[in-house]
Amino acid sequence: MAAVADGGLTGRSPSSGGGAQRGPFSLAGDRGRRDISLLAAQNAVSDLLAALGQDVADPQLRDTPRRVAAAMAEMLSPVAFSLTTFPNDDRYDELVVVRDIPVHSLCAHHMLPFRGRAHLGYLPGERILGISKLAWMVELFARGLQIQERLTVQVGDWLTEHLQPKGVGVVIEAEHLCMTLRGVQAYGTRHADSHLVAAWPRARRCSHPGGVPGPHPEGGMNNAVSRASRHGRSRRPTTSWLGS
Repeated sequence: MAAVADGGLTGRSPSSGGGAQRGPFSLAGDRGRRDISLLAAQNAVSDLLAALGQDVADPQLRDTPRRVAAAMAEMLSPVAFSLTTFPNDDRYDELVVVRDIPVHSLCAHHMLPFRGRAHLGYLPGERILGISKLAWMVELFARGLQIQERLTVQVGDWLTEHLQPKGVGVVIEAEHLCMTLRGVQAYGTRHADSHLVAAWPRARRCSHPGGVPGPHPEGGMNNAVSRASRHGRSRRPTTSWLGS
């Protein structure tokens, strides 16, 4: 089993041509592909257990190093998927939103899991994306040692680069076990991040409690979206249409 370091993406751009287009995508990046040595990982886990005062000869721990090495290799190995896009023949120009996509990853600081939900939306341009690919794309970036802020930005920037929509919004909310099981042990707390890359149309405000965009009372965009349109992106957008 092998893991791929985070970074750029390889594959065909979905922005040109007619009909459905597909292309395999995987994380490549400047560091390139790094093979995982299960044997070395297994030995390292055994050494860690011993360093923590555990009896590695205990029958219940005898196979633990192998299991841990295999589990970590699985969680650190992104799965390539086929990107499918279609021409926006009907010129659809309203929000496409997929909510409550399960997301889980490993905290880069403590190697403990964080898990929660991702909410993604975009305003289509020339092409639209097969909706299952949004979930695959979240999984692609989540497989690795991550921080939630970076994961949120990577997802939004991926959509922007490879779909070239008119606007993209991403919200990820998750519980971090490094905060709920250790340290402050604040059980039940959730961490939320948002990322907006936008050229949002005027007279559209994404704050309806039912997730349906409505007109701004003054006929323009709210301040957060206006800032995003002027500067290309905002880390503090109004994205209640994505979250709960």
